Amino acid sequence: MRDLVGHDHRPSAYLVYLALVADAVNGRTMLSHAELAERTGLSKRAVQDALRHLAGRDLVAITRTRRTEPAVVEPRFPWRGRRGTSAG
Repeated sequence: MRDLVGHDHRPSAYLVYLALVADAVNGRTMLSHAELAERTGLSKRAVQDALRHLAGRDLVAITRTRRTEPAVVEPRFPWRGRRGTSAG
């Protein structure tokens, strides 16, 4: 996760990811951009950009049932699936 803040220079993406993980632990996955903005202290536009960046890095899965409803955003943990595999 240091990658998001240091290498990518996207601390907003890190904040949004942490908020999503915290809500996923509590079983909630439907958050509007406004709710995420309020929880992180970011603007709605910054949240939208952060979600786009996280989706591009495959750190979140975004699904929409309808255009007017909030998207279901699920955090992914790609490093969990790599245990036990070796390259040699």
